[in-house]
Amino acid sequence: MTEYVLPLIITFVLSVICGKIMLPMLIKLKASQTEREDGPASHKVKNGTPTMGGFIFIIPWIVVTAFYLPTHISIIPVYIAVIAFAFVGFADDYLKVVRHHNLGLRAWQKLLMQVAAAAVVIASVHYLTNISFDMRIPFSSLVTATGTAFMASLGIWAVPVEIIVICGTVNGSNFTDGLDGLASCVTAVIALFAALASVKINAGIAPACMAFLGGLLGFLVYNHHPAKVFMGDTGSLALGGFVSSAFIMMNMPVYIIIAAFIYFAEVLSVMIQVLYFKATGGKRFFKMAPLHHHYELSGWKETKVVLVFTIVTALLCAVAFVAI
Repeated sequence: MTEYVLPLIITFVLSVICGKIMLPMLIKLKASQTEREDGPASHKVKNGTPTMGGFIFIIPWIVVTAFYLPTHISIIPVYIAVIAFAFVGFADDYLKVVRHHNLGLRAWQKLLMQVAAAAVVIASVHYLTNISFDMRIPFSSLVTATGTAFMASLGIWAVPVEIIVICGTVNGSNFTDGLDGLASCVTAVIALFAALASVKINAGIAPACMAFLGGLLGFLVYNHHPAKVFMGDTGSLALGGFVSSAFIMMNMPVYIIIAAFIYFAEVLSVMIQVLYFKATGGKRFFKMAPLHHHYELSGWKETKVVLVFTIVTALLCAVAFVAI
């Protein structure tokens, strides 16, 4: 009850309450979203929708999860990751929607802050816990003599690889946040998987994962289509920080490619689009990137894209759970 049910319910309730308080504040602050000019026509009506709503689930999660830190040391790096990347996202949002500094942080500034935040997370894993940076290989338990998963060690390459994993996941969650409820729904499923996986391998981070799930469900009260608020980079970067750090604490960064495949697909679609555009002198591989916009311009309704991407995530999380 106290490990799984209470953090879920309490964070959900607090998020709903937090939304009631924060929405008027964001509207008064004029922290509103500006849609891309080249985006789908259906998105034009979203101009002016409050953003930076990530605080609606981040603040309750920070409060609830704090009660588990003394008894669940493994949660500390996850706690640090969410706060660190929420700060990076907030800096970007603040410049864009409050100070009206064009596109916010420059690309190099954003990447530098992400790498610094990732380095802090990795340092907290090394110095504050007894978790190694070995990586559990999916399905390896099926072929090992003992029936336990094979753990791969990267030696001196572990730290840079883990930093790349964190930054890649964070940018994946950032790109996924483009439709009403998409990033929230996809990450809610991943959080549930992380909680179940933590219980299965006794990683000790289940309360934090269930609390994160509760926070996202509370946020969806306001973020479902048509969204009353967007999470902004404050929320979307925090999502990636949570997912990447949670999987690292379970020695499962490789599993991110399976469970959070949507993140990976969104990033990959942007990379393919940019490279193809440059190589062909202006032609597009997708109708629009990230990937969710391609399906929108192909005739899918926004709600259908969210539903399909969430179902795909649920199925792949089931595969990942078997792969443990």
